[in-house]
Amino acid sequence: MPKNAAKTLMAMHRRMYEHFGPLHWWPGDTPFEIIVGAILTQNTAWTNAKKAIANIKNAGALSAEALHKMQPARLAALIKPSGYFNIKAKRLKSFLDFLFRQYGGSLRRMFREKPGALREKLLAVNGVGPETADSILLYAGNITTFVVDAYTKRIFSRHGMLTGKEKYDEVKKFFEANLPRKTQLYNEYHAQIVNVGKLFCRRAPRCAECPLRPFLPKKSA
Repeated sequence: MPKNAAKTLMAMHRRMYEHFGPLHWWPGDTPFEIIVGAILTQNTAWTNAKKAIANIKNAGALSAEALHKMQPARLAALIKPSGYFNIKAKRLKSFLDFLFRQYGGSLRRMFREKPGALREKLLAVNGVGPETADSILLYAGNITTFVVDAYTKRIFSRHGMLTGKEKYDEVKKFFEANLPRKTQLYNEYHAQIVNVGKLFCRRAPRCAECPLRPFLPKKSA
């Protein structure tokens, strides 16, 4: 683990926050919409997931009850803009089956579950991996858990904070061990990471313009 990791991570957060301001992520009017978005945005850009959600809204079907009753083929057609729509329709159905089987269709009841136990249950749902599970917990459930994505590994390995070989839970533990355990901080931090990854820390990085440039190892700056 790098020396002064906690101090450096908070300094990086301040730098990103000063650059981007509050990002109000995850976009969604309700916890259920956020969960649908977390599943639909897998392996695609958010703009595509947003179009799929708009289709569901226009069909008057953006509720757990409506989507649970909907035929898979109809659901797949509505979410076509998100890509892999047949697979994602099955994943949404799997989550909804879980929600109704375990909690009678109530997100309120689901989020009353102990966070660790709920995370394990979500990970057992077909198509819900660690990133999706943590996104659901943090952004829909307001539960303090750090979300890791590909941008996180890329950015923090380039800045010498990670090796790039860590598994998901190892990266998650690194951040949770070195950041204050605050839900809003985790919320903003992940959103900032996504913006840095999309705009600057690409496969061909734009380091000269990046707000995190001062944190690069000397030989890379």
